[in-house]
Amino acid sequence: MDPIVLAAGTALVGAMATDAWQQARAATVDLWRRMRPERADGIGAELDVLRGQVLAAREDGDTDTEEALAGSWRLRLHELLRQDPGLAAELRRLVDEHLAPALPDGERDRARSIVMKAEAHDSARIYMAGGDQHITGA
Repeated sequence: MDPIVLAAGTALVGAMATDAWQQARAATVDLWRRMRPERADGIGAELDVLRGQVLAAREDGDTDTEEALAGSWRLRLHELLRQDPGLAAELRRLVDEHLAPALPDGERDRARSIVMKAEAHDSARIYMAGGDQHITGA
């Protein structure tokens, strides 16, 4: 699954539990309106229902349900991106400009995507990390 889809699904569900949800919702519905106008109103209604589920899961401390809800939206976004690969830039903009800024500081890291590639030859070593990396020993 494309890293931007993972980030967008996570950020979308995380933003639902914030005070900035209405702005994030509007930006998400706008994306659907541009890409699949016939589905935009239905998506808005689904997001409202999903928000209630996310808020209930947070109140109950049910991280499994919240992760499952994020997963369902990742699948939807994945299908949208599969149908139109050019949508990746729009998803990135949605995450960067609307969803991630709505998240509390502690949740922003979960919503970012990191793509790392490396190739080693012969006796080379590669050390990669998406955050802090501490290497000890010889």
